[in-house]
Amino acid sequence: MPSTRAVYIAWAMQGLILLEGMYGISIRDPSIIVTAFIGLFLTIIPYLIERRIQVTLPWEVNVLIAFAVFLHVAGYSQQLYLLLYPYYDKFAHFVSSITVAVLAFVSILLIDRFSCTKLARWQIFFYIVIFTMAIGAFWEIYEYLMDTFLLAYLTKPLQHGLDDTMMDLMFDLLGGIIVGFFGTWYIQKKTLDELTNPMVGDSAPECKL
Repeated sequence: MPSTRAVYIAWAMQGLILLEGMYGISIRDPSIIVTAFIGLFLTIIPYLIERRIQVTLPWEVNVLIAFAVFLHVAGYSQQLYLLLYPYYDKFAHFVSSITVAVLAFVSILLIDRFSCTKLARWQIFFYIVIFTMAIGAFWEIYEYLMDTFLLAYLTKPLQHGLDDTMMDLMFDLLGGIIVGFFGTWYIQKKTLDELTNPMVGDSAPECKL
C-alpha cells in the first residue's frame, strides 16, 4: 500500500475521532469530549516526533495508532463497549495491545541503532512483552482511578469487574507475544541498518562492532 494512501487513511480516522469529539460537545458529555480530544492528540504524536527529532515512524504504525484510538473513542461515545460487550471490548483491546507492542518493537530497534548495542533476539522479545504488559497495567490503573474518583462525570464505567480486567491483561500479553515472535523472526531477514534507515536516514551513528 502506498504511504500516501496510508496517510489518507490515518487522516480519515483522525477526522472520525474529531467528529466524535464534536458529538460529545453537542450532547454536553465531558467524558466523551475529553476522551476524543486526548485520543486525537495521541494520533498526532508521530507527526510531532518526526518534526522534533527527525524520526519517521513506518506508515503501518501511524495507521495502527489511529485505528486503535478510533476504536476506543467510538466504543466509548457510541456505547459499543456495552452494546457489543464483551466482543467489541476485547477486539479493541487486542488491537491496542498489538499497536503498543509494535511501538515497543520500533523503539527497541531505534535504541539498538543509536546506542550501538547488539541485543539478542530473546532480549528484544522480552522487551516487547514487558513493555506491552506495563502499558496495559497502567491503562487498567487509569480506568480504576477514573471509575473511583470521576464516576459521577462518566456516562458509563470503564471497568466491569475483576474478570474484565484480567481478560484485558491477558489480551495485552497475547499481543506482546505475537509481535515479539514476529519481530524476532523479522529481524533475521534484514540487518539493523536496513530496518532503521527508513526511519532515521543518516542521522544515527554507524556502529562497527
